[in-house]
Amino acid sequence: MFSRGTTVRGIVSTVTEDLAAVGIESAAAEARLLVQAVTGWDDGQLMLQHNETVPKDSPLLTELPNLVARRLMREPLQHILGTAPMIGIELKVGPGVFIPRPETELLVDWAVQQLQELPTAPDERPLVFDLCTGSGAIALAIADLVPDAEVIGVELDPTALDWAEKNLRAQLSRWRDTHHVRFAQADVTDSARFSHLKGRAQVVVSNPPYVPDGTEVSPEVAVDPRHAVFGGSDGLDVIRPMLRTIVELLAPGGVVGIEHDDDSGADVSDLMSAAGVFADITTHRDLAGRDRFTTARYLPKSQEVGESEEQ
Repeated sequence: MFSRGTTVRGIVSTVTEDLAAVGIESAAAEARLLVQAVTGWDDGQLMLQHNETVPKDSPLLTELPNLVARRLMREPLQHILGTAPMIGIELKVGPGVFIPRPETELLVDWAVQQLQELPTAPDERPLVFDLCTGSGAIALAIADLVPDAEVIGVELDPTALDWAEKNLRAQLSRWRDTHHVRFAQADVTDSARFSHLKGRAQVVVSNPPYVPDGTEVSPEVAVDPRHAVFGGSDGLDVIRPMLRTIVELLAPGGVVGIEHDDDSGADVSDLMSAAGVFADITTHRDLAGRDRFTTARYLPKSQEVGESEEQ
């Protein structure tokens, strides 16, 4: 793939061109990540090495071509590297678990902001639920940023749950047991399963399967488990019944944020409105201007009556 005597800059350029030729949009960034994966260089070291001639025994010539070949076959970059980033943490990922995407960081940011604004007592831990946790991405990212929170990630698929537990163990060694996260196997559409936790959560977040059946997806998304991607004919087969679980979990005044398909913002808002217990329903857009997640505050009728009487 690469000729001997080439420079590091030349290799990065060649890999970028090859990746772009098969339709990979972030070809330049991925080329750098693949080079760094085999060399162990950080960004600064890579820049310093740009004009250096590559020796014949360099991993850039012995290992990189195999990784590039895998990516050219549209194997997800995260599977090749074995990790996926999520706001300051690296998650272990691989076949059998949904690969977290950068746009989900917006939902994490929103949840963290909500937690930081909570009026809680010094010895009180706010409770957060991450429904359809998959690799544990959202749950662990929130816990990393809000160490005082108690976070419970819920996942039905045992394979995904195994990945979440691996990621939890990796973070616990870094956190030194100062954070509070656990995972539970359960169906998020079965509200009765959560009756023992009724009214306890201050924040509920979810990145459920939401792509409408029949939607054409990229080769990388097609590698993800189908049940973690597609959400029925309208993309709402999980979200619709999951709202009952969310109502079961939330404390009065608690908030919920649900990621959804970019064409489903109005539908999710309508579902929340029809439930009759949500206020401040808002759809948030991602950096590309597409509807990405919808949030609301849980205000059951009893609380609304109490507030009106106080006024």
